[in-house]
Amino acid sequence: MDILFYLIHLFTETRNLLEALIQMKNVAILIPNEAVLCSIVDARTMFTGANDFLEAMGRKPLFDVKMVGLSKDVKFHNGTFSVHPDELLANSGKMDLIIIPAIGGDLAATVSANKAFIPWIEEQYANGAEVASLCVGAFLLASTGLLNGKECSSHWKTAPEFREMFPEVTLVDGRIVTEQQGLYSSGGATSYWSLLLHLVEKHAGRDVAIMASKIYALEIDRKSQSPFVMFNGQKKHEDNPIKKAQEYIENNVTEKISVEELSSMYAIGRRHFERRFKKATNNTPVEYIQRVKIEAAKKHFETTGKNVNEVMYDVGYSDAKAFRSVFKKITGLSPIDYRTRYNKEAAVV
Repeated sequence: MDILFYLIHLFTETRNLLEALIQMKNVAILIPNEAVLCSIVDARTMFTGANDFLEAMGRKPLFDVKMVGLSKDVKFHNGTFSVHPDELLANSGKMDLIIIPAIGGDLAATVSANKAFIPWIEEQYANGAEVASLCVGAFLLASTGLLNGKECSSHWKTAPEFREMFPEVTLVDGRIVTEQQGLYSSGGATSYWSLLLHLVEKHAGRDVAIMASKIYALEIDRKSQSPFVMFNGQKKHEDNPIKKAQEYIENNVTEKISVEELSSMYAIGRRHFERRFKKATNNTPVEYIQRVKIEAAKKHFETTGKNVNEVMYDVGYSDAKAFRSVFKKITGLSPIDYRTRYNKEAAVV
């Protein structure tokens, strides 16, 4: 019995010592111009909530959360809302974690309007801070140059513009959370909750992240935003033969189209055609054909009562195994799972 009491005492002392060694994490939630307001509120909710969960578990709060801005009153939505930062950028101290919320508007103009944040983020990162961007906040993070040569996640809808503005950054299609060397980014819209959970788990532990996921009704460990992507071929380029090839693919979804057929149709050698197509659209011709067909299949599953085989034939596939494989590769779901999730009648059956 004495040994048992000794072990309990030793465990308690060890835990108390470890907790004493754990210092508060200084978390800065940036308040940029043209920020998406809900992403600021949600980030603050996650980290202050994590403190509440830690206290409920008999542990000390971990996150000292401050909103940091360029002015004392940052207005949103034409003055309908305003946020009053806890600290101005010029007066803020050393941070351990910086959260860049989603931004909106004309993204190039928004980045320019927030350029004062850039040297501060660079300096904080050089001094050991981690930096996380939520959704389209990746544009502001990428503007620092810290992501050059690294991978990044963002909203799928702004992918063409991101690649054009930041060619030295590898944008990862479909991934919810990307992490490299203390730099984090998340996929589109509310998928940033997955990154917030990831950061809470990393700093406060799996048990706190699970508690947060349950309290906020979030799916933990969600990896992909692929089911939500709507493919809309990149046509913001000046290569007219390639643009015509794209239109031909999109207008002939039911047909089996080969790369040879396309290249000869526009009198371009196959290898040169493939290089030009990839440069213009960021997809190979085969990838583009597949994505167009799968996007059409998704629409069928969402809006009709057709079964998998009927849809497969409608989009020009005759091999069920190949269709299922490509569909899952692009959407992250099997055709049946996709139909069940997005077709109201199928979900009821």
